Amino acid sequence: MGTFHQGKSNLHGITVVVETSGPELYVGRCDDVTDRGVILNDADVHREGDETPREKYLESAARFGIWKKFDRIVIPNDAVTGIRPLGEIA
Repeated sequence: MGTFHQGKSNLHGITVVVETSGPELYVGRCDDVTDRGVILNDADVHREGDETPREKYLESAARFGIWKKFDRIVIPNDAVTGIRPLGEIA
């Protein structure tokens, strides 16, 4: 259950994984999901082909957190293929 703010997405305040149609996968605290896209605060990005395989990256992020690369980023809706709470990853 997230932090409820009037007019915000039900994912507001939850650390989420945003999968995209490209090589990028983002992890960050969801501010909102809008017509423009998914807005993340304190986010990191993993790109396909990075040294750490995606599954290991997500396991590490779920256990220890991430190193923030972006204070705030908007991932356009047309690039988003999935969004889920990071806490769902065991």
